[in-house]
Amino acid sequence: MADITWEEPFCAEGNNCFRLGTDPQGNAYIAVAGQEDTYLTDTREALRTLIRDIKAGKADHLL
Repeated sequence: MADITWEEPFCAEGNNCFRLGTDPQGNAYIAVAGQEDTYLTDTREALRTLIRDIKAGKADHLL
């Protein structure tokens, strides 16, 4: 398993909690809080782009 430094969980309504993490090699991680051993990983830039696009409303159709 990668040497991941996890941020505090981000929780919306109910139990929808996610954690973001990074490693020394510049990778970014997203996991469901409590299930950090099963994660999605990509570059930090990809995570930055994902967050910016979500904030810009580009994923609103998924709600």
